This record gives sequence, C-alpha cells and structure tokens, in this order.
Amino acid sequence: MTRTAHRVWKYGDNVNTDVIFPGKYTYTVSQDSEELARHALEDLDPDFADGVRPGDVIVAGRNWGNGSSREQAVTCLVAAGVHAVIASSFARIYYRNAINNGLLVIECAELADAVETDALIEIDLAENRLYAAGEVFSFPALPEQVREIVAAGGIIPYLRGQV
Repeated sequence: MTRTAHRVWKYGDNVNTDVIFPGKYTYTVSQDSEELARHALEDLDPDFADGVRPGDVIVAGRNWGNGSSREQAVTCLVAAGVHAVIASSFARIYYRNAINNGLLVIECAELADAVETDALIEIDLAENRLYAAGEVFSFPALPEQVREIVAAGGIIPYLRGQV
C-alpha cells in the first residue's frame, strides 16, 4: 500500500464508547449508515458529523473506546467515512471491534501529541510510518491478517473472500 494523506480530527484521553456513539441511540437508531454517521461524536464534537469527510482520520490520546462493547461506536465512524483512528492506546474490545468492522486502528502516542485538528498526515502501512508536522513517526507493524481484514472491509467480507 502506498502513502495516503488524511485530514485530522483531534481528541483527548479516555473518549468512551458512549461519547463516540451515544448510548441513548443504541436501540432506537437503525443500522442505516447515514443515520449512524449523523450521531457520531455528537456529544463530544457537535461539528463532527457535518464536517467529517471520507478519508479523514481521528487522532486521540490514551484509552480510546473504553466503556461498553457496542459496535455502533465503530460502525458510526466507518459510516461517516473515517479512514483510521490513531491513538496513544485503545480499549481492547474497541480495538477488536474496529478490526472486525474494517476500521484501521494504529497505536502511536508520539503522533497523538504532535498534531491538532485540521492537520494533514500521511499513513504508510508498508513502512509502518506516519508523516505529520514535518516529522516521521513509527508504529508497530500490523499483522498481515489484520491488514487483510481491514482492507476487505471487515471480518465478514474477509471470510467470504476466503471460500
């Protein structure tokens, strides 16, 4: 994969699943992509749903996605067109839900400290590098199977392609 450029939405530490996708909608909103996307991060950043563009990335601090295991906290971002979440660290259930739903997740604390909203970053998955603010940041290589699952759009499309 080549380097790809993305606009940043920056958030802090401990952004939980209820803030990513408000729990009050868990059983009232359909799984329609447009409706899910409309509620993404609405309590944290009321401008996000109207301002996010396909290919944007979220850069966050520690413990992104802690809280409940609801998948809507991932699927609302996928529906909004978010390409990746890059954080200092992730809650483990969120991390797995992201991969299962085809959302790229990268741990890189140094980048999280170096950029702000509207910054531009480049992601190079082949070299495990991020480029931003005139600097180069390395991140742990994603296992090949994880990269394949994300590239396929999630675990179900990936498994369908294996038969």
